Amino acid sequence: MQKISRRGFFKSAGTTAAGTALAGTVLAKEALAKPVKASKIAGAKETKTICPYCAVGCGMIISTKNDKIVGIEGDPEHPINEGALCTKGASLYQVAVNDRRLDKVRYRAPGSSEWEEKSWEWAMERIAKNVKKTRDESFVKKEGKNIVNRTEGIASLGGAALDNEECYLIAKLMRGLGVTFLEHQARI
Repeated sequence: MQKISRRGFFKSAGTTAAGTALAGTVLAKEALAKPVKASKIAGAKETKTICPYCAVGCGMIISTKNDKIVGIEGDPEHPINEGALCTKGASLYQVAVNDRRLDKVRYRAPGSSEWEEKSWEWAMERIAKNVKKTRDESFVKKEGKNIVNRTEGIASLGGAALDNEECYLIAKLMRGLGVTFLEHQARI
């Protein structure tokens, strides 16, 4: 092992530092010479909001341009998540902007192999009729001497894409119908 003097150490350290600084300057000039690709969120309107997936309440920034979402990111100024997002929050852009997402009612009649497009009014009417029919057929008023007023033919499973207020309203509706099989994805 070769010994190095104090003077030799400072010479080699200075040479290394000067070389690194010079290389950094050259790389910076090259980077500045390249044309900058325009960001898709340049000029977009930023709106702060809260992630809808769970009760943590992480802050998000939604970037919109021409009334379309062009970006979603964590809010670095938010005290809960400080700009970080979980995998569900980070994937929210793909949920909001997805060309494979269905935006029309598709219905396949029993025994049919073909899907047909229906109106939202038709779908809401059909759902309401089926809920009423199922509730009437499966409603239990009494169990022994006890009045129970429940339906055992309907179950409800909430999802993580629903916010607290939506879950509250769904739970109220289900309890009003007499549904006892009421669960949420977060608890399973």
